[in-house]
Formats: sequence, structure tokens, C-alpha cells
Amino acid sequence: MPKAIFFDIDGTLWDREQRIPQSVKKALKRLKENGHLFFICSGRTRSFIPDRELMPLGFDGILAGCGTYGEYRGEVMYYHRIPIRAAQQVCDLLRKMDVAYVLEGRYESYLDEESFPDGDPFPARLKREMGDRLLPVRGNEDRLEISKFCVDHVEGKIKELEKALSPRFRIIYRRRGLLEIVPKGYSKASGIEEICGALSIAREDTYAFGDSTNDLDMLEYAAHSVAMGDGMEEAKQAAEYVTSPLWEDGVARGLRHYGLI
Repeated sequence: MPKAIFFDIDGTLWDREQRIPQSVKKALKRLKENGHLFFICSGRTRSFIPDRELMPLGFDGILAGCGTYGEYRGEVMYYHRIPIRAAQQVCDLLRKMDVAYVLEGRYESYLDEESFPDGDPFPARLKREMGDRLLPVRGNEDRLEISKFCVDHVEGKIKELEKALSPRFRIIYRRRGLLEIVPKGYSKASGIEEICGALSIAREDTYAFGDSTNDLDMLEYAAHSVAMGDGMEEAKQAAEYVTSPLWEDGVARGLRHYGLI
């Protein structure tokens, strides 16, 4: 019986420079040869997942935006968009609070560079990676198409944000000053559950690989879970098995541990 394996991207499949170890490529090739299904399962929305680098590795599908989007072999299985009025209300709130933010959608993401402090490299990096799929928020308020968002540089404002957003959104604490925010009811775990339901994959046949706090729910949901050896301590505590670091054959070692390759 084929198994379904779900992989985070950043820190799991590639490093901060988006370099993918050869051991990962070889392991995924072997996984495909063994007849298993494997998926990207990322906090990145679909517009921020580069097909050219990742899809040639043989992925059967993509779960994106922390469970708000799912596709299987090129067919969109689900997409849970934040209603336009709610997206506009979020935008108004974040502007009033004077925090840096990125609104993330299936086709495009939105960022006003001036909301970030001088010297922050993130806006320039996002422009390089996304090209014309990155639009300014200003001027596009009437067409916002998003399913989640991130807020940065919020030191001293977290309690205020929690009070304003927690009734409708789930807040994931990524690092100091950075929050990833998803509509309530959605997570990487819910994305796995939804795609597995559509494909009739039993939960006992699921495996998850991750390294960070936005992977916790899928590490806890999957029947078997692997945390990267150089990942966050929270991920290691949530996982069933802790493998070696990414550049020390971490993915391959985790797959071998479960007899998948």
C-alpha cells in the first residue's frame, strides 16, 4: 500500500539559500520508484512556491498557505480564500498599528515596502523571488486575493494584535517579532486531512517532515513524523523521530528510518 509523505520546504527540503542537497533529490527519486505519494506542505502560499526548482523532484501535489490550498497532480482540490471585506479590514488594522506585513494569496502576494524598516532585506528578497507576482497593497485594496498573511517587527504590539485578530485568526509565533497568521480552522494538519480525504488515503499511512513552529500541527497529526536535526526545539519535541540535519542526509535518513526507501 503506497504511503503519503508531506514535506515542509524551508529548512526541510532546502536551506536559507534555497540550496537542495543531492541527498534530498536522490531520496525523493527513490521514494517515487517505491510507489509512494509525496507532497509539499508549506506555509508559503501557492504564488510563493517556485515550480522550476521543486516540481521536477517528482512531487504529486502541493499543500500551501498553511492548509488553505491543495492541489494534486496539477488539479486544484481546494482553496479557502479570506473574503475580500475581511482582507480589507485586516489591511486597515495593520496600517493603523504601523507594522510591517505581507498579504499572501494563491496567485499573488501584496507588500508595501515602506511598511518595513530601512535596511530590512526581506522586501528586496521577495521581489527577486516573486517578480510580477508581488504587487503593492496600495492601489490593490479592491482586489486583494489572499488566504493568510505575515506580520513582522511587532515587538511591543503582540498583545494588541492578539486581541484584534484572535477571534477570527490563528497566530503562529515564528521568531521574535514575526507572526504567521491563518484563518481559524486551517493549518498544515487540516490541509493533510482534506487532501487525504479527497484521495482516500488513511491517516495511518501519513508521514510528515518539518523543522519549525508552523509544522507543529502536521507533526502531531501525521501517523509518523520527523523533525530535522537542525530544526527548532519545538518541532523536535512534537515529532516521533528526530533525524540528522538537512545537510547531513536528514531527509534520506528519516525516510530510511521508516523503511520508505
